[in-house]
Amino acid sequence: MKIKSIRAVKKIAGKKVFLRADFNIPLKNGKVEDDFKIAASLPTIRFLLRYKCRVIIGTHLGRPLKQAGKKTGRQENKKEYSTKPIARRLGELLGRKVKFIDDCVGPKVREAASGMKEGEILMLENLRFYKEEKENDKEFARELASLADIYVNNAFAVSHRAHASVSAIKKYKPAYAGLLLENEVLSLKKILTPRKPLVVVIGGAKIKTKLPMLKKIRRNAGKVLVGGALANNFLSALGYEVGRSLVDEENIKLAKKIYSKYKFLGNKKIILPLDVVVSKRKDGGGKVSVKDIDKVNKSDVILDIGPRTIKLFSAFIKEARTIAWNGPMGKFESDHFRHGTLSIARVIAARSTGTAFGVVGGGETVEALKMTKMMDYVDWVSTGGGAMLAFLGGEKMPGLKGIAR
Repeated sequence: MKIKSIRAVKKIAGKKVFLRADFNIPLKNGKVEDDFKIAASLPTIRFLLRYKCRVIIGTHLGRPLKQAGKKTGRQENKKEYSTKPIARRLGELLGRKVKFIDDCVGPKVREAASGMKEGEILMLENLRFYKEEKENDKEFARELASLADIYVNNAFAVSHRAHASVSAIKKYKPAYAGLLLENEVLSLKKILTPRKPLVVVIGGAKIKTKLPMLKKIRRNAGKVLVGGALANNFLSALGYEVGRSLVDEENIKLAKKIYSKYKFLGNKKIILPLDVVVSKRKDGGGKVSVKDIDKVNKSDVILDIGPRTIKLFSAFIKEARTIAWNGPMGKFESDHFRHGTLSIARVIAARSTGTAFGVVGGGETVEALKMTKMMDYVDWVSTGGGAMLAFLGGEKMPGLKGIAR
């Protein structure tokens, strides 16, 4: 794996760097709720500051133009999508001032960038306030690039997107990988060339997002353990009753195709739940019970994996030398139905770091891992959910082109 890392930049001292970060994080009442992604970027920022670089940070936050239709230009009156609270939190973590400017292109931004002193940090406003960002617009990318001497991509989580600040921008300035992006690529590469047995744990809802990964790693995987709503689709495809559980026809059809097309399923590589936790209500209210999968009836809603499944999945994980996990095992947002997810998180954490190489990714998956207070036991916690799946699935990664291969 060849990576153009910032470690290899010659005469980096004092350079002006456009650092594309992924600080797409939850905010509440103008404050950062979860600073995991900010903390993950600190080694890269500190590396640049060590060489007295002038660091210009660009990130997106949410989808501020989602309801703006075809409106051109900067979306106004979107304080909930401003990156100003992120600049404040970054400054707190670094213990130094981070200057914020309420735009990301234009004369005001150019003036602020040109006046930066060595070792200063400038945080730009939300890149997605401009539709040109998601359109991978060359002129928008050129203007971002004009702010700096070199470009550094540290935003692995959006590197599967052909957006201006991760793709087109590389045409206009020398491009390098930040330390976070470098570690993401090297860690995920170990899943593609694993110490065997490799055990993959997948949950969530949509098969479509996981299918490329399943195709890519099917030969190397010892077992693929399936939970969450994803398992409901497989169970339905096999003729099991799933009641009023979360499924959709497209995913059921995909599950059927997988079973009929991929021979690796014939030797029982894909492991489905033996039992499940069900309720009569979709919100999980009322009476809750554990049922074997052949005992689920039409009025049931599957909301978590059961104890026999936890035991079975745990046994496979305990034999693994490499582990990859993406997606919760049930209705994780409810206190009553996160037992399966937390149990799997604990086993994976306990098996990782030494005994096996463990990688965990995806928003809710990482959240579950944090709840166990065993996050530090896992070898690599990815900042990317969709990007992790895209990389493992061999899909195009525009943000990595020319930087990592």
